[in-house]
Amino acid sequence: MSKAITKTRDVVRAKGGFRLSWAGVTDVGLRRDANQDSFLAEYPLFVVADGMGGHAGGEIASQRTVARLEALVAAEDVTRAAIENALALAVDDIAAHPETTDEGTGTTLTGIFLEDDGDDVHWVALNIGDSRVYLLRDDRLVQVTTDHSVVQELIASGKISPEEAEGHPYSNVITRAVGASELTAPDYVAIDVQSGDRFVICSDGLTKELTDYGIQHFLTANPLPGPAADAMLAAALENGGRDNVTLVVVQVDADSSSTEGGSAG
Repeated sequence: MSKAITKTRDVVRAKGGFRLSWAGVTDVGLRRDANQDSFLAEYPLFVVADGMGGHAGGEIASQRTVARLEALVAAEDVTRAAIENALALAVDDIAAHPETTDEGTGTTLTGIFLEDDGDDVHWVALNIGDSRVYLLRDDRLVQVTTDHSVVQELIASGKISPEEAEGHPYSNVITRAVGASELTAPDYVAIDVQSGDRFVICSDGLTKELTDYGIQHFLTANPLPGPAADAMLAAALENGGRDNVTLVVVQVDADSSSTEGGSAG
């Protein structure tokens, strides 16, 4: 099993800085032959992509999407407009690749990034598909993103309950993806920066095996991102590991003295 490494970054602001720490990990799981998940965890952008498609298609789709976003980090140009342009380029990459001829080839994309408008810095969650962002704040875990899936549409319309969604025959059918059809912009949710916040960004390989309560339990039991990510991955594998499992844990601390034991990122 892979091990997550905690990285840290001090964010200095005129109105008061904070420390970020994060860790990411991915595993093929116990039933799949290949890992079609990819992730990026580099300040100020933290994302998970869950590929889909026959043969190597899903792996290529997630990797090309993450590579295009990684270039934004290198260029220090992580904005909504830049992200949407990078995703458009990723769609072209996926379509042009010789091993992604299947029309069903594509990838989910979800995550968070820090947006700075000059006067204020805040988080923005972005989402395409059914990978998720969770936020633990004040001992309460909430799902920040809304799944783009058939099951979520059925829940929203009142046709099924959240409990009935578990094990539903359409539980793996998503309605939006990067590369599967004409690209639509991600959904965005702005979130204030608050000390003590902890985010979990994950593919459905985690949420298939862990309930929200389980995610909160492992976050609470492990105060650093690396051990928290490792504990959730281990639990997902112990509970069946039916899919690739990928997650990134990001946390906010008031100052650099709040987090110990991490490596500089």
